[in-house]
Amino acid sequence: GSGGFRKRKHDNFPHGQRREEKENINPPSALMSSFKSFQLELDTRHDKYERLVKLSRDITIESKRTIFLLHRFTSAPNGEEILSESEVKLDAVRRKIKQVAQELIGEDMYQFHRAISPGLQEYVEAVSFQYFIKTRSLISVEEINKQLIFTAEDREETTNMTSNSHDKQPHTWSLKVTPVDYLLGVADLTGELMRLCISSVGNGDIDTPFELSQFLRQIYDGFTFIGNTGPYEVSKKLYTLKQSLAKVENACYTLKVRGSEIPKHMLADVFSTKTELIDQEEGLP
Repeated sequence: GSGGFRKRKHDNFPHGQRREEKENINPPSALMSSFKSFQLELDTRHDKYERLVKLSRDITIESKRTIFLLHRFTSAPNGEEILSESEVKLDAVRRKIKQVAQELIGEDMYQFHRAISPGLQEYVEAVSFQYFIKTRSLISVEEINKQLIFTAEDREETTNMTSNSHDKQPHTWSLKVTPVDYLLGVADLTGELMRLCISSVGNGDIDTPFELSQFLRQIYDGFTFIGNTGPYEVSKKLYTLKQSLAKVENACYTLKVRGSEIPKHMLADVFSTKTELIDQEEGLP
């Protein structure tokens, strides 16, 4: 009748018959089995990517805690205890990096680089900060990579290696920090050195700010040689590096010009005020 729904042609057949016809039309083929294998491979890769993201997050958190601990070096009565405690924390971070290296056995690291890059940058920042406090110099990327060579020390690992000999997994693992991750970590280091300068002034240390000024100037000169030829992230952090250098240089100017007339316990307040003025002029929050 008028206003009624038209019946489709296949509505006259029972549902069971239509299901049998579908199965006959789409039998299992080599193409479907290939797509199923592709699905399994992609799911496996996605799960590994998620595991690496979680490990990178843990590496970032532990590295930040190490940096916060190292900032107590200038005010602590015994700095050696701070350094030894920071070494224990960095060993825990390296154990996390060892898990990352085990996940990447037989894989192309650059396919998972975005997952692990934030953690490696934070680790470089923590290691270079500790190295500067110890030696007043910059650690090289080769020295960092030497610390990221791991061996199967535990008995459980060696027994697993012998039992799974068909996997042909090596007894050593290594993870190399890329030059880009190293540069980004060093660029973040300059912000921590600027904070170290503030705390040193607050503790009455007059020599450390001048050492930091020369050191940051050398780092800034090195980054200017890269210029716009480097990756976008490096040129992006060059502005922050310049701001940290300007704050340290202003601290040195304040100490040199007004250091004799201002008591040591008030130098930090004067420097903090000048830093806030610099931020307001540059439009920083």
